[in-house]
Amino acid sequence: MLNPNWLKTFKTLVEINHFTKTAEALFMTQPGVTQHIQKLEQACGAELIIKQGKRFELTEQGQKVYEYANQFMEEQQQLLSELKQDDENKGPISISCSGSLAQWLYPMFIAIQKQYPGLAIEVEAAPNSKIIDNVHSNTSSIGLVTQQPSSGEFEISHIGDEELYLVMPKRMHGKEIDQELLDELGMVKHPDAEHYVSRYLRESGEASLSSIRVSKIPAVSYVNQLSQILYPIAQGIGFTVLPKSAIVSSPWYDELYIYSPQKIVSDKLYLIHKANRQLPARYQRFTQLIKQSLQD
Repeated sequence: MLNPNWLKTFKTLVEINHFTKTAEALFMTQPGVTQHIQKLEQACGAELIIKQGKRFELTEQGQKVYEYANQFMEEQQQLLSELKQDDENKGPISISCSGSLAQWLYPMFIAIQKQYPGLAIEVEAAPNSKIIDNVHSNTSSIGLVTQQPSSGEFEISHIGDEELYLVMPKRMHGKEIDQELLDELGMVKHPDAEHYVSRYLRESGEASLSSIRVSKIPAVSYVNQLSQILYPIAQGIGFTVLPKSAIVSSPWYDELYIYSPQKIVSDKLYLIHKANRQLPARYQRFTQLIKQSLQD
Protein backbone atom coordinates (compact mmCIF):
# COMPACT_ATOMS: atom_id res chain seq x y z
CA MET A 1 0.00 0.00 0.00
CA LEU A 2 1.32 3.43 -0.93
CA ASN A 3 1.83 5.82 1.97
CA PRO A 4 -0.89 8.53 1.85
CA ASN A 5 1.60 11.19 3.04
CA TRP A 6 3.96 10.42 0.15
CA LEU A 7 1.05 10.62 -2.29
CA LYS A 8 -0.03 13.97 -0.85
CA THR A 9 3.51 15.35 -1.15
CA PHE A 10 3.81 14.05 -4.72
CA LYS A 11 0.42 15.49 -5.75
CA THR A 12 1.30 18.88 -4.28
CA LEU A 13 4.71 18.85 -5.96
CA VAL A 14 3.18 18.08 -9.36
CA GLU A 15 0.67 20.91 -9.04
CA ILE A 16 3.20 23.51 -7.77
CA ASN A 17 6.11 22.21 -9.91
CA HIS A 18 8.73 23.58 -7.51
CA PHE A 19 10.45 21.77 -4.64
CA THR A 20 11.01 24.80 -2.38
CA LYS A 21 7.48 26.15 -2.81
CA THR A 22 6.07 22.65 -2.21
CA ALA A 23 8.01 22.42 1.03
CA GLU A 24 6.62 25.80 2.13
CA ALA A 25 3.05 24.81 1.22
CA LEU A 26 3.29 21.59 3.24
CA PHE A 27 5.29 23.13 6.11
CA MET A 28 8.15 20.76 5.38
CA THR A 29 11.82 21.10 4.57
CA GLN A 30 12.96 20.69 0.99
CA PRO A 31 14.99 17.57 1.89
CA GLY A 32 11.80 16.20 3.47
CA VAL A 33 9.92 16.65 0.20
CA THR A 34 12.76 14.97 -1.71
CA GLN A 35 12.76 12.07 0.74
CA HIS A 36 9.01 11.52 0.30
CA ILE A 37 9.37 11.44 -3.47
CA GLN A 38 12.27 9.00 -3.29
CA LYS A 39 10.36 6.66 -0.97
CA LEU A 40 7.32 6.80 -3.26
CA GLU A 41 9.48 5.93 -6.27
CA GLN A 42 10.98 3.00 -4.34
CA ALA A 43 7.51 1.76 -3.38
CA CYS A 44 6.32 2.08 -7.00
CA GLY A 45 9.48 0.54 -8.41
CA ALA A 46 9.62 3.25 -11.07
CA GLU A 47 11.08 6.71 -11.68
CA LEU A 48 8.25 9.26 -11.38
CA ILE A 49 9.96 12.56 -12.19
CA ILE A 50 12.88 13.83 -14.22
CA LYS A 51 14.53 16.74 -12.36
CA GLN A 52 15.40 19.96 -14.15
CA GLY A 53 16.97 22.10 -11.40
CA LYS A 54 14.27 22.89 -8.86
CA ARG A 55 11.62 21.96 -11.38
CA PHE A 56 10.88 18.63 -13.08
CA GLU A 57 8.94 16.73 -15.72
CA LEU A 58 6.68 13.76 -15.04
CA THR A 59 7.52 10.36 -16.48
CA GLU A 60 4.73 8.23 -17.93
CA GLN A 61 4.65 6.28 -14.66
CA GLY A 62 4.63 9.55 -12.73
CA GLN A 63 1.52 10.70 -14.63
CA LYS A 64 -0.28 7.49 -13.67
CA VAL A 65 0.68 7.87 -10.01
CA TYR A 66 -0.48 11.51 -10.07
CA GLU A 67 -3.88 10.44 -11.44
CA TYR A 68 -4.08 7.77 -8.76
CA ALA A 69 -3.17 10.29 -6.04
CA ASN A 70 -5.96 12.61 -7.24
CA GLN A 71 -8.50 9.80 -7.16
CA PHE A 72 -7.30 8.64 -3.74
CA MET A 73 -7.58 12.12 -2.23
CA GLU A 74 -11.04 12.65 -3.71
CA GLU A 75 -12.30 9.34 -2.35
CA GLN A 76 -10.78 10.06 1.04
CA GLN A 77 -12.46 13.46 1.15
CA GLN A 78 -15.79 11.97 0.13
CA LEU A 79 -15.49 9.32 2.85
CA LEU A 80 -14.69 11.88 5.54
CA SER A 81 -17.62 14.00 4.38
CA GLU A 82 -20.00 11.04 4.53
CA LEU A 83 -18.77 10.07 7.99
CA LYS A 84 -19.75 13.49 9.29
CA GLN A 85 -23.30 13.06 7.98
CA ASP A 86 -26.09 10.88 9.34
CA ASP A 87 -28.72 11.10 6.62
CA GLU A 88 -31.96 9.43 7.71
CA ASN A 89 -32.92 8.92 4.05
CA LYS A 90 -29.78 7.14 2.81
CA GLY A 91 -27.96 3.91 3.54
CA PRO A 92 -28.68 0.23 4.23
CA ILE A 93 -31.34 -1.00 6.65
CA SER A 94 -30.55 -4.55 7.79
CA ILE A 95 -33.07 -6.40 9.97
CA SER A 96 -33.49 -10.00 11.10
CA CYS A 97 -36.86 -11.20 12.38
CA SER A 98 -39.27 -14.13 12.28
CA GLY A 99 -40.74 -15.25 8.98
CA SER A 100 -44.20 -14.00 9.94
CA LEU A 101 -42.90 -10.55 10.88
CA ALA A 102 -40.83 -10.42 7.68
CA GLN A 103 -43.92 -11.24 5.61
CA TRP A 104 -45.91 -8.53 7.39
CA LEU A 105 -43.30 -5.75 7.68
CA TYR A 106 -41.39 -6.11 4.41
CA PRO A 107 -44.08 -4.47 2.21
CA MET A 108 -44.21 -1.54 4.66
CA PHE A 109 -40.42 -1.21 4.51
CA ILE A 110 -40.44 -1.26 0.72
CA ALA A 111 -43.09 1.49 0.72
CA ILE A 112 -40.61 3.66 2.64
CA GLN A 113 -37.78 2.76 0.25
CA LYS A 114 -40.01 3.74 -2.67
CA GLN A 115 -40.39 7.16 -1.06
CA TYR A 116 -36.67 7.42 -0.23
CA PRO A 117 -34.68 5.56 -2.96
CA GLY A 118 -31.40 6.23 -1.14
CA LEU A 119 -32.33 3.52 1.37
CA ALA A 120 -31.57 -0.17 0.78
CA ILE A 121 -33.75 -2.66 2.69
CA GLU A 122 -32.29 -6.01 3.80
CA VAL A 123 -34.60 -8.35 5.74
CA GLU A 124 -33.66 -11.90 6.78
CA ALA A 125 -36.31 -14.26 8.15
CA ALA A 126 -34.82 -16.50 10.83
CA PRO A 127 -35.47 -18.20 14.20
CA ASN A 128 -34.47 -16.44 17.43
CA SER A 129 -31.03 -18.06 17.68
CA LYS A 130 -30.08 -17.07 14.13
CA ILE A 131 -31.39 -13.53 14.63
CA ILE A 132 -29.14 -13.14 17.67
CA ASP A 133 -26.18 -14.55 15.71
CA ASN A 134 -26.85 -12.13 12.84
CA VAL A 135 -26.76 -9.11 15.14
CA HIS A 136 -23.69 -10.47 16.94
CA SER A 137 -21.82 -10.88 13.63
CA ASN A 138 -23.05 -7.51 12.26
CA THR A 139 -24.90 -9.28 9.44
CA SER A 140 -27.96 -7.39 10.68
CA SER A 141 -27.91 -4.12 12.59
CA ILE A 142 -31.12 -4.85 14.48
CA GLY A 143 -33.11 -7.96 15.33
CA LEU A 144 -36.63 -8.70 16.57
CA VAL A 145 -36.78 -11.64 18.97
CA THR A 146 -39.31 -13.18 21.38
CA GLN A 147 -36.63 -14.30 23.84
CA GLN A 148 -34.11 -11.90 25.36
CA PRO A 149 -30.47 -12.88 24.72
CA SER A 150 -28.48 -13.46 27.89
CA SER A 151 -25.30 -11.85 26.58
CA GLY A 152 -24.51 -8.35 27.84
CA GLU A 153 -23.22 -7.33 24.41
CA PHE A 154 -26.75 -6.40 23.28
CA GLU A 155 -28.96 -3.45 24.02
CA ILE A 156 -32.48 -4.82 24.47
CA SER A 157 -35.77 -2.95 24.48
CA HIS A 158 -39.34 -4.24 24.70
CA ILE A 159 -40.87 -2.89 21.49
CA GLY A 160 -44.33 -4.44 21.77
CA ASP A 161 -46.39 -7.62 22.04
CA GLU A 162 -47.55 -9.84 19.20
CA GLU A 163 -50.77 -11.76 19.68
CA LEU A 164 -51.22 -15.42 18.82
CA TYR A 165 -54.41 -16.12 16.87
CA LEU A 166 -56.46 -19.32 16.77
CA VAL A 167 -57.68 -19.37 13.18
CA MET A 168 -60.38 -21.57 11.68
CA PRO A 169 -62.63 -21.72 8.59
CA LYS A 170 -65.28 -19.00 8.45
CA ARG A 171 -68.10 -21.49 9.03
CA MET A 172 -66.82 -21.94 12.59
CA HIS A 173 -67.87 -18.41 13.57
CA GLY A 174 -69.93 -18.48 16.78
CA LYS A 175 -69.34 -22.17 17.53
CA GLU A 176 -68.12 -23.34 20.92
CA ILE A 177 -64.51 -24.49 20.87
CA ASP A 178 -63.97 -27.86 22.54
CA GLN A 179 -62.05 -31.11 22.06
CA GLU A 180 -64.71 -32.56 19.77
CA LEU A 181 -64.70 -29.55 17.43
CA LEU A 182 -60.91 -29.36 17.12
CA ASP A 183 -60.69 -33.14 16.63
CA GLU A 184 -63.27 -32.86 13.86
CA LEU A 185 -61.42 -29.99 12.15
CA GLY A 186 -57.93 -31.39 12.60
CA MET A 187 -54.75 -29.37 12.91
CA VAL A 188 -52.90 -27.77 10.01
CA LYS A 189 -49.40 -28.38 11.27
CA HIS A 190 -46.32 -26.24 10.72
CA PRO A 191 -42.95 -26.21 12.55
CA ASP A 192 -44.33 -24.26 15.55
CA ALA A 193 -47.93 -25.48 15.45
CA GLU A 194 -48.02 -27.79 18.49
CA HIS A 195 -46.09 -25.27 20.61
CA TYR A 196 -48.38 -22.39 19.63
CA VAL A 197 -51.59 -24.42 20.01
CA SER A 198 -50.57 -25.72 23.44
CA ARG A 199 -49.68 -22.24 24.67
CA TYR A 200 -52.84 -20.71 23.28
CA LEU A 201 -55.16 -23.26 24.86
CA ARG A 202 -53.30 -23.12 28.19
CA GLU A 203 -53.09 -19.31 28.47
CA SER A 204 -56.42 -18.22 26.95
CA GLY A 205 -58.14 -18.09 30.36
CA GLU A 206 -60.90 -20.54 29.38
CA ALA A 207 -61.24 -23.80 31.29
CA SER A 208 -62.87 -25.49 28.30
CA LEU A 209 -59.81 -24.76 26.17
CA SER A 210 -57.14 -25.57 28.77
CA SER A 211 -58.62 -29.06 29.17
CA ILE A 212 -58.18 -29.90 25.47
CA ARG A 213 -55.52 -32.56 24.85
CA VAL A 214 -53.43 -31.33 21.93
CA SER A 215 -51.75 -34.71 21.44
CA LYS A 216 -55.14 -36.23 20.58
CA ILE A 217 -55.92 -33.76 17.76
CA PRO A 218 -55.30 -35.36 14.36
CA ALA A 219 -53.23 -33.59 11.71
CA VAL A 220 -55.01 -32.89 8.43
CA SER A 221 -52.06 -31.18 6.73
CA TYR A 222 -48.46 -30.10 7.23
CA VAL A 223 -46.55 -27.34 5.44
CA ASN A 224 -43.39 -25.47 6.44
CA GLN A 225 -43.93 -22.68 3.90
CA LEU A 226 -45.33 -19.77 5.91
CA SER A 227 -47.25 -18.26 3.01
CA GLN A 228 -49.16 -21.53 2.47
CA ILE A 229 -50.16 -22.47 6.04
CA LEU A 230 -53.49 -20.61 5.95
CA TYR A 231 -54.55 -21.78 2.49
CA PRO A 232 -56.24 -25.05 3.54
CA ILE A 233 -58.07 -23.24 6.37
CA ALA A 234 -59.37 -20.66 3.89
CA GLN A 235 -60.62 -23.67 1.90
CA GLY A 236 -62.48 -25.00 4.95
CA ILE A 237 -59.88 -27.52 6.10
CA GLY A 238 -58.43 -27.58 9.63
CA PHE A 239 -57.29 -24.97 12.16
CA THR A 240 -54.00 -23.69 13.49
CA VAL A 241 -52.40 -21.02 15.70
CA LEU A 242 -50.03 -18.40 14.28
CA PRO A 243 -48.74 -14.94 15.23
CA LYS A 244 -50.96 -12.04 14.21
CA SER A 245 -48.42 -10.83 11.63
CA ALA A 246 -48.70 -14.07 9.63
CA ILE A 247 -52.48 -13.84 9.52
CA VAL A 248 -53.14 -10.17 8.79
CA SER A 249 -50.60 -10.25 5.94
CA SER A 250 -52.19 -13.34 4.37
CA PRO A 251 -54.05 -12.98 1.05
CA TRP A 252 -56.73 -15.25 2.58
CA TYR A 253 -57.33 -13.08 5.65
CA ASP A 254 -60.96 -12.33 4.70
CA GLU A 255 -61.70 -16.06 4.34
CA LEU A 256 -60.71 -16.89 7.92
CA TYR A 257 -62.40 -16.88 11.32
CA ILE A 258 -60.25 -15.66 14.23
CA TYR A 259 -61.41 -16.81 17.64
CA SER A 260 -61.55 -14.22 20.47
CA PRO A 261 -60.44 -15.77 23.78
CA GLN A 262 -61.20 -14.37 27.23
CA LYS A 263 -57.52 -13.57 27.69
CA ILE A 264 -55.21 -12.41 24.91
CA VAL A 265 -52.25 -14.74 24.34
CA SER A 266 -49.16 -12.95 23.08
CA ASP A 267 -45.38 -13.01 22.79
CA LYS A 268 -43.28 -10.14 24.04
CA LEU A 269 -41.19 -8.78 21.18
CA TYR A 270 -37.74 -7.34 21.84
CA LEU A 271 -35.62 -5.11 19.63
CA ILE A 272 -31.91 -5.90 19.95
CA HIS A 273 -28.77 -4.28 18.60
CA LYS A 274 -25.12 -4.11 19.61
CA ALA A 275 -24.59 -2.34 22.93
CA ASN A 276 -22.51 0.85 22.95
CA ARG A 277 -23.18 1.23 19.24
CA GLN A 278 -25.59 3.99 18.34
CA LEU A 279 -27.92 3.17 15.48
CA PRO A 280 -27.80 5.57 12.50
CA ALA A 281 -30.68 8.06 12.24
CA ARG A 282 -32.22 6.14 9.31
CA TYR A 283 -33.27 3.33 11.69
CA GLN A 284 -35.51 5.61 13.77
CA ARG A 285 -38.26 5.66 11.13
CA PHE A 286 -38.29 1.86 10.94
CA THR A 287 -38.30 1.18 14.68
CA GLN A 288 -41.22 3.59 15.06
CA LEU A 289 -43.06 1.83 12.23
CA ILE A 290 -42.55 -1.57 13.91
CA LYS A 291 -43.76 -0.23 17.26
CA GLN A 292 -46.83 1.40 15.71
CA SER A 293 -47.68 -1.72 13.70
CA LEU A 294 -47.68 -3.85 16.84
CA GLN A 295 -50.09 -1.45 18.52
CA ASP A 296 -52.62 -1.39 15.66
